[in-house]
Amino acid sequence: MTTGGRDRVVRQAEPADFGDILRLNSDHVHFTSALDRSALARLHAQAAYHKVIESDDRVVAFLLALREGVDYDSPNYIWFSERGGTFLYIDRVIVDRTEQGGGLATMLYDDLFAFAESQSVPQVVCELDVEPPNEASRRFHDAFGFSEVGTQWVADGTKRVSLRQADVG
Repeated sequence: MTTGGRDRVVRQAEPADFGDILRLNSDHVHFTSALDRSALARLHAQAAYHKVIESDDRVVAFLLALREGVDYDSPNYIWFSERGGTFLYIDRVIVDRTEQGGGLATMLYDDLFAFAESQSVPQVVCELDVEPPNEASRRFHDAFGFSEVGTQWVADGTKRVSLRQADVG
């Protein structure tokens, strides 16, 4: 796919991408959680969906999502797991700062929702920061039809998240 005059390729993430993924995660750790190579390797192995967008031979965005029933200690993933059901949990989606606003997150979400539909997964779930607020994420998720189904404090009570879900299809 070409966006903004550049070729942008959505493809499966590979271990060779881990350096770029860790760099992106580190640049946005205030919105997500810290991640090292071994934790990323575990998440990659558990992921139902882990794709990157490559532009000019470098990874500029990624999305990692998990199905229900995996052994993952994220308090937000656990919140959804405890409520049961079939879902695809977006653990993290990050777009390089220099590429934000270029439609890359939309490309990944469109691909993720198509994947969920192909797997007969009825819901995609995620969380976003509300204290401190991440308004750009809220607006983006609202546009994709996510609605709040709960909130909780995380990160030793320093952050409150909105737990959200969107129907697939």
